[in-house]
Amino acid sequence: MGNLFGRKRRSRVTEQDKAVLQLKQQRDKLKQYQKRITLNLERERAVARQLLRDGKKEKAMLLLKKKRYQEQLLDKTENQISNLERMVQDIEFTQIEMKVIEGLKIGNECLNKMHEVMSIEEVERIIDETQDAVEYQRQIDEMLAGSLSAEDEDAILEELNAITQEEVKLPEVPTEPLPEGIPDTSPVKIRAKPELVAAS
Repeated sequence: MGNLFGRKRRSRVTEQDKAVLQLKQQRDKLKQYQKRITLNLERERAVARQLLRDGKKEKAMLLLKKKRYQEQLLDKTENQISNLERMVQDIEFTQIEMKVIEGLKIGNECLNKMHEVMSIEEVERIIDETQDAVEYQRQIDEMLAGSLSAEDEDAILEELNAITQEEVKLPEVPTEPLPEGIPDTSPVKIRAKPELVAAS
């Protein structure tokens, strides 16, 4: 039923991940074996000491031979653990290198597509056209700046003033004379000071 509503997720565990996991499991088993042998060696050494005290020298010698063999096994186990750990590190580092290479590959493909869109010739053509346009504008500016005389400058100022006057529209001044005898409609009446009235 689950597949009807959603796609089956693709496992992200690679073959390299499985190999690393197996190597780590083997390493852990060897470490457990190493620990067990170390405990046996300590125990057998104690038993050999007790056999010597009891006068059983031959049994003690046989036990020490067995102990020596187990010590050799312990050394081999240590070497195998080191080899496994080195192999795990090599695989993990190789995985990192593969990811870096894959990233470089994607980046290189992206750059190639961008280069296809805009080639070196296209970039050079655009730069040349831009420089030509800038140079053309500079020549026009120099011509305008160098070809105007003082009279031209005055004419330009006059034209500018005329345009300004056109834009500002003032009301027309009436041409009819103002009527005479306009009554004083000012609401404020000036009173004479008492001192001035007395003096008169």
